[in-house]
Amino acid sequence: MSSTTDRRPAAVSESLSLFVNGQRTTSSATSLAGLLLETGYGETKVATARNGDFVPERLRAATALADGDRIEILSPRQGG
Repeated sequence: MSSTTDRRPAAVSESLSLFVNGQRTTSSATSLAGLLLETGYGETKVATARNGDFVPERLRAATALADGDRIEILSPRQGG
């Protein structure tokens, strides 16, 4: 009987190459919500788009990111 070791998959820390507000960046976030946290927006009220499509706040956690995605994060402005 040969000896086997208990091999568990190592945690994969893949970085995605993304464009955020036109700037190339790398991220380990897997969702749009995670990217907002990673980039310091946290719970800030912002508008978001992925590859030109608006993403409402309620769908950010379910919006998966892929290498090459173009993300826009816009803060609301007041005044006129």
